[in-house]
Amino acid sequence: MKKVILATPRGFCAGVDRAIHVVEKALEKFGTPIYVRHEIVHNKFVVETLKDKGVIFVDHLCEVPEGSVVIFSAHGVAERIYKEAEERHLQVLDASCPLVLRVHYSAQRHYNAGRHIIMIGHAGHAEVEGTLGQLPEGSISLVRNEADVANLVVPEGKELAYITQTTLSVAETRGIIASLKEHFPGIIGPDAGDLCYATGNRQAAVRDLCGMVDMLLVVGAKNSSNSSRLKELGEELGVKSFLIDTVKDLRREWFDGHQVVGLSSGASAPEILVQEVIEWLRSEFKGLEVENFVKLVESTKFNLPKALQD
Repeated sequence: MKKVILATPRGFCAGVDRAIHVVEKALEKFGTPIYVRHEIVHNKFVVETLKDKGVIFVDHLCEVPEGSVVIFSAHGVAERIYKEAEERHLQVLDASCPLVLRVHYSAQRHYNAGRHIIMIGHAGHAEVEGTLGQLPEGSISLVRNEADVANLVVPEGKELAYITQTTLSVAETRGIIASLKEHFPGIIGPDAGDLCYATGNRQAAVRDLCGMVDMLLVVGAKNSSNSSRLKELGEELGVKSFLIDTVKDLRREWFDGHQVVGLSSGASAPEILVQEVIEWLRSEFKGLEVENFVKLVESTKFNLPKALQD
């Protein structure tokens, strides 16, 4: 192998960066223990690093002692979780991504207007569960693909609206929206869905990158939706693609017969993991050239919760 090309933008988005800073600032202000419901972001390295600092991750709020500080993850939570926290007198710091909360607000607005809502997303994903939990059961129908749209049964006589998970494939989402409009001509929703800027930017960079390389590496967790979409995009473009958690997942035989490798990372993967991959590649392939491909430079920042602002 002769060259590795790094995609920019890659790695942390503003929502992930904010969520991690919420935890770190909470540790500074309140000390340990700090509790976090579920993974703050979908990355084991980040979670383990925070555990080492004294953060306790829980699956259920009943595991958090009454009156404690608890942080909700970047993916957003169902409305019942806020109510449960209030009942247990927990001090909540909400690290939900503002772009996910915007989807929640859209769902509530459509519901208040009497519309039935169709959500494009992956069942079981933390973000989807949080969005579905904003409204009474049955208010939102979930579809994952165009086949689901074709088989969808909606309440008669109700106006329809659609919302989307923020971390989906740009191209696939476009197709599903087109299918919704074909089957339900009066449906309303954003033309490009609710995909976040980081999802679109990272996919656009990888799309261009795949025209320059014969293999793609994506650093990111297997349960990270946006990371998985990057790997799938590479495969769709005919490039041999791998999704790896860390440098430990790399296999020397993957690179046989390949000359130029592209490297990107999902929105919840820290840059240190990317740099460790580069170090490994340099150790395995002497004289390796490292090139940066800059699609665009992001500048989005989100404010911390008021309780953590200096």
